[in-house]
Amino acid sequence: MAPAGLPRGAAPRLERPGPLCDRVHEALLELITTRALRPGRHLVESELAGHLGVSRRPVREALQRLHAEGWADPRPAQGAFVHEPTEEEAGQLLTVRTLPEAEAEAARPAASNADSGGVQALEAILAEGLEAVRSDAADAAVALNARFHATVREPAGNAVLAGPAAQVDRRVRWYCTPVARQRGERSWTEHREPIAAVAARDEQSAARLMREHTEHTRRSHHAREDS
Repeated sequence: MAPAGLPRGAAPRLERPGPLCDRVHEALLELITTRALRPGRHLVESELAGHLGVSRRPVREALQRLHAEGWADPRPAQGAFVHEPTEEEAGQLLTVRTLPEAEAEAARPAASNADSGGVQALEAILAEGLEAVRSDAADAAVALNARFHATVREPAGNAVLAGPAAQVDRRVRWYCTPVARQRGERSWTEHREPIAAVAARDEQSAARLMREHTEHTRRSHHAREDS
């Protein structure tokens, strides 16, 4: 039985009061997304409860939710384990992200509503992302990439899209971590042109460039699978 030990400082102590199960669920989801809890890791209720400073009950409830959402897999007589994503799943997810409704079309309102503050926010994330890859901080680079895409979508103000897009972003963070170093600085330099298109209020170019950028990421996953 593999222990559920975590890197020092990875698991936050959860503050009370509040919806404790929701907080435990979010904490475990973040640990899975960042791969502090790696795919295939045994999720031992008592050990996770100790790391988070809570009882086993909210951990058990959170694990049930994670199973329903596809983040954890139960095994008979063994307990729950972090789901191990396949390359096929990654390809399917990134294909979803290339759909116009999911990503590229969200860049159009970013361009049409562009102001100096929005452009500066994107440029700041770009600078942080480049620094992260140059420092070989893959986890930080992946998290910043998700923030970049979320920031591009903000001007759309589409509440219906926001929920599913956030879920896709979280899974993309999870799947993309293994290829973050492979894509490296190239992934971040590809962000320059969409930012320029947004700054120029060029909606058509912004949508096209975001679609191309996501397609490059999808192809990198396929190349990794074939190598």
